[in-house]
Amino acid sequence: MTLEQLRMLKTLTEKGTLKQTSETLFKSQSAISQGIKQLESQLGVTLFSRDNYRLALTAEGRHIYQHAVRVLNEISEIEQISHHFAKGNEESVTLALEASFDLESILPTLEITQREFPDTQIIIQQEYLTGAYEAVKSSGADISISPYSSLLMSQDTFEKQFLYQGRRINVASTKLLMRHPDLSNINQLRSEFQILIKDSGLGTKGKDLGVQLGQRRWYVNDFETKRLLIKNGLGWGSLPEHVVRQDLEKGDLQSFKLMDSDIDLHVNYFAMKLQLKILGPVGRNLWENLVGKNVVK
Repeated sequence: MTLEQLRMLKTLTEKGTLKQTSETLFKSQSAISQGIKQLESQLGVTLFSRDNYRLALTAEGRHIYQHAVRVLNEISEIEQISHHFAKGNEESVTLALEASFDLESILPTLEITQREFPDTQIIIQQEYLTGAYEAVKSSGADISISPYSSLLMSQDTFEKQFLYQGRRINVASTKLLMRHPDLSNINQLRSEFQILIKDSGLGTKGKDLGVQLGQRRWYVNDFETKRLLIKNGLGWGSLPEHVVRQDLEKGDLQSFKLMDSDIDLHVNYFAMKLQLKILGPVGRNLWENLVGKNVVK
């Protein structure tokens, strides 16, 4: 049994006549007829009823045809993937995202990459604080999207491109704020728990960023847990505006202003990659689409 015989079986079933099958496969009718007979002999079953002008599958032939189609589809996928890799395309590309970044802003870019390179896996790796930066620095990711801080990050090893400016805001539940009707400075919240995100990198190790001395605090490792704790009055903290937009609209959370702490923290997000890293065709396409179409927020 050969792939050519299976192609003959599939095409003859779908076209119905030797003439149309011959024209489709660019083979003589006699070659197709002989190929089908050889296949029947090898399998020990009659595949086609030859009582009418248009050949029709027998009951056994219908089962064999279904399996043949599946095999041919798998062969086609192997050929497509092999062609994809033969052109130098990567098996996978890893994009590390700092979790406060609004993923919706780059969905059109990801869709373009998916459509143009369907056989390359895109791994989206969510990190917190300096984790996305460190992932690309250690080559654990090909590209990262992260806020950039010259205090925490090396300036000379990266190629970076500004994407957009996001916003983080201080929020708390009505339940918590009712305990502080005259809230005006951060010191008044010392007895409350500040809910903080744990850095998935090492950039803030040993550093208390945005935390006052003596502040009670809890640490979590994702924004959803942080949002849920704050929403239920267990603490306060800053969250990306897009994460809490609906909670603010519903009144489940409230933003608040502190005289000694900005209510709005504007965050500049950059696409980053190592200057010396040579991206493959898919990674390069993704990078160029990201930096060539800056997000407008």
